[in-house]
Amino acid sequence: MQNQQMNQQMQNQQNMMQQNQQQHMQQPPHVITTKDFAYINDMLAWNLLVMKKAHFAATQCQDQQIKSQLDACGQMHQKHYMKILGHLEEKQHNNSIMQ
Repeated sequence: MQNQQMNQQMQNQQNMMQQNQQQHMQQPPHVITTKDFAYINDMLAWNLLVMKKAHFAATQCQDQQIKSQLDACGQMHQKHYMKILGHLEEKQHNNSIMQ
């Protein structure tokens, strides 16, 4: 009896997960909420900060292998920063066309 209840619960959870997966948006909304804006702002700030810290650490480093890894880390975060900005600029451009 207990096994049957556990199986039923697991089946219900799997069904709920499948329903949640099917409810994904096909297109992002045209409005950025305050919470979304704060999260995007945080992502930009974090990437910018890590990029600056990696660059500073690389300038202070004597070991060339570590220096190159720090430079690569900084470049990766710069690419992330620019990619986020690109998405925002694209979104802004698309919204201005629609208005």
